[in-house]
Amino acid sequence: MIVVTAATGQLGRLVVDGLLERVPAGQIVAAVRDPEKAADLAARGVEVREADYDRPETLKGAFGAGDVVLLISSNTVGSRARQHTAVVDAAAEAGVARIAYTSVLHADTATVSVAPEHKATEEHILASRLPYTFLRNGWYTENHAVAIAQGAEHGAIFGSAGEGRIASATRDDYAAGAVAVLTGEGHENKVYELSGDVAWSMPELAAEISAVAGKPVAYQDLPADEYERFLVGAGLPAEVAATFAGFDVAIAKGEIGDTPGHLSGLIGRPTTPLRDTVTAVLSAS
Repeated sequence: MIVVTAATGQLGRLVVDGLLERVPAGQIVAAVRDPEKAADLAARGVEVREADYDRPETLKGAFGAGDVVLLISSNTVGSRARQHTAVVDAAAEAGVARIAYTSVLHADTATVSVAPEHKATEEHILASRLPYTFLRNGWYTENHAVAIAQGAEHGAIFGSAGEGRIASATRDDYAAGAVAVLTGEGHENKVYELSGDVAWSMPELAAEISAVAGKPVAYQDLPADEYERFLVGAGLPAEVAATFAGFDVAIAKGEIGDTPGHLSGLIGRPTTPLRDTVTAVLSAS
């Protein structure tokens, strides 16, 4: 069986959709915190198992011997290492065949605030001696969806990334990479640094918005602390604003601009161009 944790989340649903195109529904398990939210998956023939990262007792029945597991990282910053440890321990106890984990780009060297929890999870997986695949997902283009829409409306986008370059890919791209690893051969004990094929800068994003919207859009670079305050003023929780501002600092230092081609190699096609995402966001606005 192929077990996808957090299968009702944004990434998880895309992974399950991709799996359904590759393998029979009876070979797929959606391991979710709230089984009722996976009723539509069950109706498609997917087995649903309860798996709450915060309730280790539910994890004991989430995995079986020989399963291939995709551990999609928690979105609860500060609790991830503890939550992921519980999942890995349950998977190891069950005797799964392999565990794939959605980590972060360059988890072992990255300076962004979320990196230590991902690094700790990778280390725990290594210590478990389970066969593994680390899917070190880079920046998601959709992270800029709000900025794209607001930029088209107000004529400006903001950040503190300077001229740093961003090798982003879409959620669809990362999901396709996970599907390729879960259904393919030769991925045991591999680390993939996943990113888009083309790195772009924030001024270039402003130019793309301008081209699609048909109006001038400028990029305004701010000091990191000022950008963080701007995000809070725009309605983001303080913790989320700090994380995003920290990523911009990492972008400015060149930590998110690598284009090794691992993702396009896995999915067998180029990653989604920036213009496509800008067009999709503005079409939906």
